[in-house]
Amino acid sequence: MKKYSLKTLESGAKKPFKIKYEDELNESQLKAVEVVEGPILVIAGAGSGKTRTLVYRVARLVEEGVKPEHILLLTFTRKASQEMLKRASAILDERCGKVSGGTFHSFANTILRRYANLIGFNNNFTILDRGDSEDVINLIRAQFGFHKKELRFPRKQAVTNVISKSINKGCSIEDVLAEDYPQFAENSNDLQKIHEEYKRYKKAKSIMDYDDLLIYLKILLQENDEIRVKLSNFYRFIMVDEYQDTNRLQANIIRLLASEHQNIMAVGDDSQSIYSFRGANFRNIMDFPKIFPGTKIITIEQNYRSTQSVLDLTNEIIERAKEKYSKTLFTRKEGRRKPVFIETQNENYQSKFIVQRVLELREEGISLNNISVLFRAAWHSNDLEIELATHNIPYVKYGGFKFIETAHVKDVIAHLRIAFNPLDSICWHRALLLIEGIGPKTANDITSEIVDNMRGLHFLRENRFMEKKYHKDLSRLSSTIEWISDNETVPAEKIRILLEYYKPLLENKYDDFNKRFNDLYSLVKICERYNNLEQFLVDVTLEPLEMSQIDAGVTDKEYLTLSTIHSAKGLEWHTVFIIFLVDGYLPSSYSLDDEESIEEERRLLYVATTRAKENLYLIKPEIEYTPRNYFSQSYSGFSRVSRFLSEGDILQKYVEKWMLEL
Repeated sequence: MKKYSLKTLESGAKKPFKIKYEDELNESQLKAVEVVEGPILVIAGAGSGKTRTLVYRVARLVEEGVKPEHILLLTFTRKASQEMLKRASAILDERCGKVSGGTFHSFANTILRRYANLIGFNNNFTILDRGDSEDVINLIRAQFGFHKKELRFPRKQAVTNVISKSINKGCSIEDVLAEDYPQFAENSNDLQKIHEEYKRYKKAKSIMDYDDLLIYLKILLQENDEIRVKLSNFYRFIMVDEYQDTNRLQANIIRLLASEHQNIMAVGDDSQSIYSFRGANFRNIMDFPKIFPGTKIITIEQNYRSTQSVLDLTNEIIERAKEKYSKTLFTRKEGRRKPVFIETQNENYQSKFIVQRVLELREEGISLNNISVLFRAAWHSNDLEIELATHNIPYVKYGGFKFIETAHVKDVIAHLRIAFNPLDSICWHRALLLIEGIGPKTANDITSEIVDNMRGLHFLRENRFMEKKYHKDLSRLSSTIEWISDNETVPAEKIRILLEYYKPLLENKYDDFNKRFNDLYSLVKICERYNNLEQFLVDVTLEPLEMSQIDAGVTDKEYLTLSTIHSAKGLEWHTVFIIFLVDGYLPSSYSLDDEESIEEERRLLYVATTRAKENLYLIKPEIEYTPRNYFSQSYSGFSRVSRFLSEGDILQKYVEKWMLEL
């Protein structure tokens, strides 16, 4: 009888992967992509290919046999998740398009629609946008009669900001007021009453606002074990992008979703945690290994953006952080030019240097689109914007309004225009509407008498309007405009006098008037460069978009970028200028008394420096004084270079020093 021998067959042998991951990824990226189960924290340094790592991990999990719908990819923008899944589909196949991807809020909306009845809502609940939320809060504010209080009460926008920030930061309304609206500290109990009524109102009408989506998803998972287990077992593999930007609510949601399997990959960079003002919690990424025991930490350090000389500087800045995940960025990119450090005599010379260097770089073939100027606060670019306008250099600004477009600056300019041209009816109308009690009709009537009937300034003191409750304000307006018109003094002095008149109007019109003072301080400093009001008004109102047509060779699509550091995160340029590297500016004067805030300011500088590919210019102007509150006349003097640059031998070893010749 013939014998037939059975061979031992490999059980469950895997097919070879379609993608050759080892050819597409560096060693650290590959480690992150190959790990399948368990908690993983990927510390991805600036410019190290974080998105690429996430894209290939999605593809790898699908190739491992994980059903796409059981993979959850959470990002901070819808566009980010769509692009990642599109890229994953391109390198593998259409299965990657079935992965559950989206923002925390869109994911929450999907789940809450399914289980709305368990949290006391109808599944057809509606979501309020920001404007709707403000209107509801204003209605409640009026119902309580807070709008009729003798002392000023915060407007609907400020109330909405306070409530939202307290939710996202996980702190009390009292704490938010102390930080952002100290003038309303005594209203904390009333604001708490509004918050409670706002919550009751929304639930009664089955509506939610943006913050509620996260609040109720957490409640659903926390209070319904059956649902939590079901969802956790369905979403077997969870990935979170930009984990350093998550707030407490989001971190708790992730913990609950991963409770049954712990298959959670958090990708981020502790050194780029800079959004605490929006509620982001630095502790989320630092405490991740404690929350998920057995976490495997993978650090990705190879940078694909910057030259090594730029990275040497950034590594040194962040190395001195009090708490961090240690990493040393390196690159194989060529280029040995050190970052440049330059001190200027004042703010305007800082602006002049940037303008001249930008024009030189453009002559060298570097497009304006590849150049940016970064700063800590939006008002830091005020002088530079005027200088750019004067030299016909088009720019776009991110983070705050353009200086001349801010409402409070436009208010001041309107008064100056009236003094220069008493027939400017548009500016008269704007100035009159600032006075409490004057509405559009009265403003039109007064403007018509002054301009159309040629009655002039004296009309404000001699007419029937003086019998009304705002006669004192009209008299003050008249006297101020008259002084500015008649006195042959420099424009800066005219603005100082005008600001004495404008101060109470500013405080009455804007709940965040404290934050607007610095712009007016900048306006005075800019004005000091002028000897006559006419030239100042011409220069300060120039439109960059119109001027871009003047410079031959500049197309509509070519602009220099001005940006706050917060708005620049995730972006990159060939050449980067960082301005106002002065203690009190970066770090901000508001952070100097708090160690945690100082550490976030350090991370801000790290983010700024890592935006540069080739050229990095660090500029420290001499500062005469910096106002904590312009109108209080209490100035804090700052002239020392930023502490983050003065540490160790940074300025001796990692930069090339330049000196301006006048």
